[in-house]
Amino acid sequence: MPIRIKKTNANFEREPLVRPFGFKGGYMTEIWQSVVKIEDDAGNQQVAVGTQGVLWSDAAVFTGHSEAGGNALMYLVTEKALQMIQDVPFETPIQLLEELLPELYLAAQKITAHQKLRKTFILNALVAVDNALWLLYAKRNRIKNFDDLIPPDFKPALNYRHQKIASIPLMAYAVPLEEIITAVKNGYFFMKIKIGQPGTQSEMLEKDKARIAAIHQAIGGFNTPHTQNGKIPYYFDANGRYESLDTLANLLDFTRKIGAFDQIAIIEEPFPEEYEVDVRNLGVRIAADESAHTDIDAQKRIEMGYGAIALKPIAKTFSMSLKIAQIAHQAQIPCFCADLTVIPILVDWNKNVAARLAPFPNLGLGLLETNGHQNYRRWNELMRYHPCYGSAWLKTQQGVFNLDDDFYEKSGGIFLPSHHYSRQI
Repeated sequence: MPIRIKKTNANFEREPLVRPFGFKGGYMTEIWQSVVKIEDDAGNQQVAVGTQGVLWSDAAVFTGHSEAGGNALMYLVTEKALQMIQDVPFETPIQLLEELLPELYLAAQKITAHQKLRKTFILNALVAVDNALWLLYAKRNRIKNFDDLIPPDFKPALNYRHQKIASIPLMAYAVPLEEIITAVKNGYFFMKIKIGQPGTQSEMLEKDKARIAAIHQAIGGFNTPHTQNGKIPYYFDANGRYESLDTLANLLDFTRKIGAFDQIAIIEEPFPEEYEVDVRNLGVRIAADESAHTDIDAQKRIEMGYGAIALKPIAKTFSMSLKIAQIAHQAQIPCFCADLTVIPILVDWNKNVAARLAPFPNLGLGLLETNGHQNYRRWNELMRYHPCYGSAWLKTQQGVFNLDDDFYEKSGGIFLPSHHYSRQI
C-alpha cells in the first residue's frame, strides 16, 4: 500500500567549529544541522537529521553569500522538499526521490538565484528528508535492521560484514603538523589530506608541495600493520581545485622526488567537474566525490578512468548512494565512505554502508572517513545525543572501528530516536 506524507516540520541547529575549516579555497566557521519530522497518513512519525555542507556542495553559493546566508538557502531547499512530498504516494524513498529531484532542482535554482546550481547542493539539502523517509518506510514495513532496509536490487553492492573498518581523519589546511603526528601515534593510519589551497594555480601548487613535503617528512617513516608495504597511505583531496592534467602531473612528479608517490592510495576529485579528461595514465587511483552527483554521473566518471567512488549517504542521501554503489559494483570499482563533517548519529548511517562494502584494494578493510571529532567544538556533547552513547563501536580504537555483534544488532542506532533532536521539533 502506498505511503503518503500528511504532515512535515523542520528546524535547525548551528554548531560552531574548533577552528576555521579550510578546503576548496574557502573556510567555514560553523555547520548547520537540519532536523525534519514527517508523519504519514497512518499517524506514524519519524525525526531525522542532516548536516549541511554548502561549501562542499556548491562553492559558488558559499562564496556568493555570507556563511549564514548560504546555510539559510540550503535550509530553504529542505523546507521546499518537505512541502513537495506531502500527499505524494510512494512505494519506496528511492522512487520518491527520483520523482522529486527535477522539480526541486528548478525550485532550488530560484531560491539560490544560481542557474548553474550543482545537483549535489540539492542532494545535501535532502539528506534529513531522505533519512526520515527511510525510517518511516522501515516502520511501515516492520523493518528493524539495516540489512533488511537495503532493497534486493542493491544488496550485491553491500553484502560484506566487516569486523573492522579504517577510521580516516581529515587533515585540512590549518591542521598543525603536531596534530597529524599525534594522530598517527594514536593509531590512525589512512590519512586524508586537503590539497588545492587558496590562490592562483601556481600559488596553490607551491603551497600544496610544501604541505605534502612537510607531512611526508613528519609521518612518512611511520609503520602500520594494516597495509601490504607497512607504510602510511595518503589520501589527497583536491575538491576540484586542479584545473589541468599538467598541474596535477607536476604535483605527482614532486611527490616522486620526495619519495611520497608510492604511498598515495587515492587522489580524490582533483579536477573541476566540467573538466572532463581521461585519468588512466596518471599512475594513481583517482576517486570521484562531488562530481558523482548521481548514478548517471558516477557511470560517466568510471568511463573516464576513475578508479574509486566516494560514497556519501550523509551528503547525497542514502537513496542516491545505493544507486551509485550498485553502478560501481557492476563495474568492479571500489567504494568507500567519505564524511561531510557530520554529527555522530550520521557517522553511523555512513558506518552502516562502509561496514558492508567490499574491502578496499591492498587493505582488506572497509574505509570510513570521519572528522567531526577534529572539527566540532561540542563533539563530546554531540556524542551524548547519539541513542547508543557509550557503545564501544562509536569510538575509533587504534585507527579502526571495531564492529561487533552489538553494532550489527542495533544497526548503529539509526532506528532508535535521539531524544535531543526529537525535542528540537
